[in-house]
Amino acid sequence: QVQLQESGPGLVKPSQTLSLTCTVSGGSITMNNYYWAWIRQPPRKGLEWMGSIDDIGLTFYSLPFKSRTSISRDTSKNQFTLHLNSVTPGDTAVYYCARGRIVIGGYDYWGQRTKVTVAS
Repeated sequence: QVQLQESGPGLVKPSQTLSLTCTVSGGSITMNNYYWAWIRQPPRKGLEWMGSIDDIGLTFYSLPFKSRTSISRDTSKNQFTLHLNSVTPGDTAVYYCARGRIVIGGYDYWGQRTKVTVAS
């Protein structure tokens, strides 16, 4: 059973960098045919895919986030991390990490989510 767990601050000030880490257990983040994504849901809005890192470490970003987002990984800890720069109150959201399936498509495992508020 694969499990994902987000961790990071619940409150971030405007203009700061938000860093969230997803710790994966029950499966390696280097496993073939899977990628690891960050997805968020702002209040009263739908899910937004922010970006992903695949099994060999290649990263992909959604265009609205590309200029201020980076995703990295630590294979020794089986973790991947989201860095979102220059946050604004508009980045207040529930953030999820998830495992995506490269061939079949979709996501088969999700973290429990973490709520982030951007406020001074």
